[in-house]
Amino acid sequence: MRIRRDKGVSEELQGIDTELIATVSDALAHPVRLALFRYIMHCNKEMQSVCTKDLVQVFDYAQATISQHMKRLVKSGLVEVHRVEKFSYFYANLGVLARYIDATRKFSVL
Repeated sequence: MRIRRDKGVSEELQGIDTELIATVSDALAHPVRLALFRYIMHCNKEMQSVCTKDLVQVFDYAQATISQHMKRLVKSGLVEVHRVEKFSYFYANLGVLARYIDATRKFSVL
């Protein structure tokens, strides 16, 4: 979605990706999704693959619950999913995280 340049949007916000801020903030707003994303980043750093089965074992939630949370993280762009046969492997997208951090810095008035 694009923000049209009109009277409703201030000049300050024109260069800031407010859609990215809103989408990623919404994905990270739930404590379980935040924990899932952090766990995936940690596993990726250790060069370990992460699939849904691993997340269910570690977090002790139903597979359907994990899948719904992962769907939100994937939709936000924070997590990429690669399917191999019947398994889905998750990878943190640090590029999106860096863009989000940069956009929130630009957004801040402090």
